[in-house]
Amino acid sequence: MEQQYIDDTNNLLSFIEKSPTSFQATEQVVRRLKEHGFTELKEGERYHCKNGGKYYVTRNSSAIIAFTLPYAKEIKSFSIISAHTDSPSFFLKVNPEMVIDNQYTILNTEGYGGMLMQPWFDRPLSLAGRAMVKKGDKVEEKLVNIDRDLLSIVNLAIHQNRNANTGMNLSKQKDSLPLLSLGSSKGCIKKLIAEHIQEEESAIIDFDLFVYNRMKGSIWGLNNEFFSAPRIDDLQCAYCGLQALLQADNTTGNISLLALMDNEEVGSGTKQGALSDFLESTIKRIGFSLGWDEEERLMMQSRSFMLSADNGHALHPNYREKSDPVNHPVPNGGVLIKHAANQKYTTDAVSSAIFKTILENNKIKYQDFVNNSNEAGGSTLGNLSGQHVSINTVDMGAAQLAMHSPYETGGVEDTTSLKRAMTAFLNTKR
Repeated sequence: MEQQYIDDTNNLLSFIEKSPTSFQATEQVVRRLKEHGFTELKEGERYHCKNGGKYYVTRNSSAIIAFTLPYAKEIKSFSIISAHTDSPSFFLKVNPEMVIDNQYTILNTEGYGGMLMQPWFDRPLSLAGRAMVKKGDKVEEKLVNIDRDLLSIVNLAIHQNRNANTGMNLSKQKDSLPLLSLGSSKGCIKKLIAEHIQEEESAIIDFDLFVYNRMKGSIWGLNNEFFSAPRIDDLQCAYCGLQALLQADNTTGNISLLALMDNEEVGSGTKQGALSDFLESTIKRIGFSLGWDEEERLMMQSRSFMLSADNGHALHPNYREKSDPVNHPVPNGGVLIKHAANQKYTTDAVSSAIFKTILENNKIKYQDFVNNSNEAGGSTLGNLSGQHVSINTVDMGAAQLAMHSPYETGGVEDTTSLKRAMTAFLNTKR
């Protein structure tokens, strides 16, 4: 396996390890943007943008839009890459500690997104997210990551569950509650948070905490061709989009824009999701700042293009019948272009032809994905954001296995391929 592929995969794994939730993922993106000279904009203040400038704006600390303006005064269009920062997990409920017979303390959780539940069992887990802290007459946000093995969702022994290997229905309210301690530890979560953020326990007003898998990512396979990690969907695309933006050519005449949205796994219908006005309002405010009138903005938008970047399913070696009979994408097979007649993926002949031409001109491999017609596919960002910002869009990503498991699998070449494809897209003149 080429060293470039290994290096790019290891850099992705480092990014994933530091991003246990969408809050930390956004923090990581902000830190890297600042290192490259990007200026922060705030939604509650006027935007002051100028040609050649680099800017970013966050919402809810879990979604971020970053963009670079070309040096040319005549701007042609937007080149947009969208991805999402969230992944399926378990979310801590209010008053989470549950004491069982005064012998154990478990945590009361609910499912976030459509996860594969069984792989969460018997792994080292912990908690991450954010806490809201009272500071005088103000409330401040503090990010939280209990960076140690803290929890486990323990399986029932085979002797007490003879159906464990022949199929069983798992209950999120019973079977998947994580074990925290022996004895009664009522009220300990606030104490843990307070110790982590070095604040008084009484100052913590509320928190958003998720359970996350502590297992580190790994490269494996006979020829080191695979890698596995938590949250590959969709941090792989988010990371590659960031790398592409940092390498974007500012002389194309296009505005290069990266939109990393939250809550895709639960339908995107939040103030920081793809269904919100975040992307639309940011585009409008860029136009206001640069002195465009409304018609100029709409003309610009009509010439724009978006990559809706979210991974898709690879052919599974044990379940060939679950894939389309003809189209069999695999890890390391090239950039995935996703199609669906019901338009859950926005790719059509026009957007596909444009993107495939860019890939071919840059000698980047690609492969097509469609669902088996008997299997319901998921939706993603493009068709949702298109309800507010209607532009030509292609749904794309990488082919992966075990999607929505807490430990997913992809191909070692694919991070490099995604980075190259997204960079080529941003650097294409239209």
